[in-house]
Amino acid sequence: MSVYFHSKKRLIHGCLLFGSLKLLGKGEKFMNARNSSLVFGAIVLALGLFLAHPGGAQDKPLVIGVDGTFAPHAMPKMGGGVEGFNVDLAYEMGKRLGRKVEIVAQEFSGLIPGMNAGKYDFLAAPTTVLPDRAKNLLFSEGYLETDYQFVIPINKPDIKVLEDLKGKVIAVNKGSNYEMWCRENEAKYGIKTEAYGTNTDAVQAVLSGRADANLAGHTVSAYAVLKNKQQLKLSYKIKSGTVWSLPFRKDDVKMRNLVEEALECAKMDGTVGKLAEKWFGVKPDPDSPAVVVFPGYGVPGYAGYDPTEHKPKCK
Repeated sequence: MSVYFHSKKRLIHGCLLFGSLKLLGKGEKFMNARNSSLVFGAIVLALGLFLAHPGGAQDKPLVIGVDGTFAPHAMPKMGGGVEGFNVDLAYEMGKRLGRKVEIVAQEFSGLIPGMNAGKYDFLAAPTTVLPDRAKNLLFSEGYLETDYQFVIPINKPDIKVLEDLKGKVIAVNKGSNYEMWCRENEAKYGIKTEAYGTNTDAVQAVLSGRADANLAGHTVSAYAVLKNKQQLKLSYKIKSGTVWSLPFRKDDVKMRNLVEEALECAKMDGTVGKLAEKWFGVKPDPDSPAVVVFPGYGVPGYAGYDPTEHKPKCK
């Protein structure tokens, strides 16, 4: 309906412009001072109407890239398409900017090159802000922390300090940061690491009793517990000090700032926090980037950060 409406308006404005130009070309017999002024005025009016509705950026959907295999952030849904926390967040940004949204899912490795080639307006895949990335991309402020968290059987004692891990088998996703952490700390905390092809398999090892705990990203761990409430629970959280953020092309400051303000509004009215509860089953901590609005644009301390004070225009 929206596309038809704008197309029809453009057709009408184009006809007005064409008619005015045709009238202008009729010859000198119509070009006395009065007729000349009227025709010129009609042309200016038609041009103004035509250019006011060029079918430009506001009519085009925002094309947003996600990694469609990273549950619960973006994952296949019944009937086609993808769903998850970051999919909902992307649609929320579009709604607040008055733009339709087109979600495109592909492997994470192709997302940043695709965005830099102009395939995407920005990315909604969880992307950790790191110094090297910040030199080549623009980032919004963070919307989630990237902490690590243990999942353990519901009937086992909580892990209160890392020293409680002594003698335990920790199941992790092979090749992940979580495997790296466990390998590096095996001697320090007296743990044994078992790596699995997927984190789902690592969680299954805990459910079957082959492992004492699973270590993964805190949102993935929360989702695993949400799906196995009667058998699993969350335990000790390792603070990483880094955040997930929305990436943009390095030269697209305008888009970054527009989306950042929309994100800030979504934090301020509790929308981001509600999405976190929906998909992770836990309420964000009071100091979580899901609820905290940061000064300036971007992530403080990283390249591309703009400390300019601003107040988002929330609708």
